[in-house]
Amino acid sequence: MLELPTRQPLPETRCASTTWEATEIALHAPTQNHILAKLPKPEYERLLPGLEPVPLPMGSTVHGAGDREECLYFLTAGIVARFYVTESGASAAFAITGSEGVIGVASFLGGGSTPSQAVVLCPGYSYRLRTDLWRQEIERVGRLPHLLLRYTQALMAQTGQTAVCNRHHSLEQQFCRWILSCLDRLPSNELMMTQELIADMLGVRRESVTEAAGRLQKRGLIHCSRGHIAVLDRHRLVAHACECYAVVKQEYDRLLLPDNIDRHAGVRDTCFRFRTEWQRARPP
Repeated sequence: MLELPTRQPLPETRCASTTWEATEIALHAPTQNHILAKLPKPEYERLLPGLEPVPLPMGSTVHGAGDREECLYFLTAGIVARFYVTESGASAAFAITGSEGVIGVASFLGGGSTPSQAVVLCPGYSYRLRTDLWRQEIERVGRLPHLLLRYTQALMAQTGQTAVCNRHHSLEQQFCRWILSCLDRLPSNELMMTQELIADMLGVRRESVTEAAGRLQKRGLIHCSRGHIAVLDRHRLVAHACECYAVVKQEYDRLLLPDNIDRHAGVRDTCFRFRTEWQRARPP
């Protein structure tokens, strides 16, 4: 059963202007989020006054199952996992997000909420944008809707590949994929996460994760201590993982790297179609 420390809702007010928080804001500029960094300067400056800095403490809930998603959270640091909890209390994650993306996709897809939860796995930082502000960007046919659509496609690829991986690949391979996917969103080769939490995210018993971690440690790929995993040989760890890690990473790079985005024509047409469909789908 999933047990995260202090799973409290995120603060609903702008960060107070204390010295510590001012320092945090300086360290986590909005442009550290890849989506915001790709916006044209006029569009970014138009959004900037509406971006509220919000810390992401470990274990905090960005949104619960069935909660209406009223804001977009653009991550600049940390990792947020999307997962389901069954009636029996069992859980499994199907996607993670770091500074490459955003939490709150249901708000701009028109659904309003999802049956999954979004919980902070690794502490970090984000910038929150209210729904009414990004709706104005849809009306302007700016770059933001296009980038959000591309991110959503990448997220769908991650979700689908995770389902395939969980069904067809060994726990050891899944464990490698999970570690590598998390490290891609962190500034070091070390992961501060308990094996029990990883077991909850993978939907397996903690003992199974412990055994898999022990085998990888004997091969010299990782080193484990309580609540801490250090990757010693990333190249070999990638080789030991299944193809799912590479498939998802390549799809994120294809859809979200700046050169790949700029190479595709018809951005304005894409945004116009998205705006039209969104207007048709939005509730009265």
